Amino acid sequence: MTTLLNRPELDRDRITALYGRSLMQTSDWTSPEIDTLLGVAACFQAADRAGRSMAMLPDQLAYAMFFDNSTRTKSAWAGAAARLGMRPVIVDGSSTQVEHGETAEETGAMLGMNSHALGIRHDLILGAGNSFMRSVRQGIDDYLAATRDSRKVPVVNLQCDIDHPTQTLADLMWLRERFPGGLKGRKIAMTWAYSPSYAKPLSVPQGVAMLMTREGAEVTLAHPPGYRLMDDTLAIAEKHAKASGGRFTLTDSMDAAFKDADAVYPKSWGPYDLMLERVDANNKRDKDRMKEIERRALERNASHKDWICDERRMGLTRGGDALYLHCLPADIGDEVTPGVMAKHRVNVAEEANKKLYVVMALLAVAKVPDLAKRLEEITR
Repeated sequence: MTTLLNRPELDRDRITALYGRSLMQTSDWTSPEIDTLLGVAACFQAADRAGRSMAMLPDQLAYAMFFDNSTRTKSAWAGAAARLGMRPVIVDGSSTQVEHGETAEETGAMLGMNSHALGIRHDLILGAGNSFMRSVRQGIDDYLAATRDSRKVPVVNLQCDIDHPTQTLADLMWLRERFPGGLKGRKIAMTWAYSPSYAKPLSVPQGVAMLMTREGAEVTLAHPPGYRLMDDTLAIAEKHAKASGGRFTLTDSMDAAFKDADAVYPKSWGPYDLMLERVDANNKRDKDRMKEIERRALERNASHKDWICDERRMGLTRGGDALYLHCLPADIGDEVTPGVMAKHRVNVAEEANKKLYVVMALLAVAKVPDLAKRLEEITR
């Protein structure tokens, strides 16, 4: 296998600079750092497909704590850890003592005592998830410092209220494969779509807007009135678009977003005002009110059933053949028609597959000394 390491983003110094790093959100990392991370992910993908062993971290424990349901992210974490020789340990967040007053710092200290890496999903409550992850990381760092433990225990955001970085980095890896000339000037439609299932987090559309604008893409964010995103994330997307020469546009028309798009990402998320109400209800541990807010959110969703990715809208895209993206699971028949999904079923599977290699890269750059040398060995 021809080595992949003759690329500037895989310079030894650039890889080494990521040693010990956690990932809280993509905007914490520079564009060159993201390029290096995805270069490492590409090495792992090539080695995996060539059947090479990549057990660089044998017998280490990779804990992951999930406060929300997951299929792809949970399996990507477990699979990535296992491919690196680690032993994944999945913790149900609802079964922890966090609900009973244990602080994030205490949780971090305990998990830092036991683990070698930690992933966290905490995505449903605005203002809670990302701050919880940062406090857990502080608890881990404080414990390691107090005990003079030299271990690196990186924390990886597996989806929070602000961002879903492993997903959007997988999306970017997939888009770069499909558009090898780069995303500059490419139009990406990130649009709301109807879902009858539950009031979904805001983190995917926010993460897509923040990350793809860094690539010089023309990102159009579309949603009905009442479904706006967090102001800070929109400001980051605008800043990134300006710096990259891209564009960030808001519209309340799904058709306008799809017009001449190269890629479309129709995805449901919860009404902003009701997501804010959920913060107070969660703080008061008011489960009945939480259920009532959810009911109202789904009722409001139902007034926008026409927001669906269908064959007519796909016909508005560039050449009528845009790439369909989704973090999955998509609500088929509501977010997207069966026909569109059938056409892109392999595409979304390949998109999802990239997450395995992104997580492997995040664990490896943070934990494997002299990773560049190890990558040379597995990609020869």
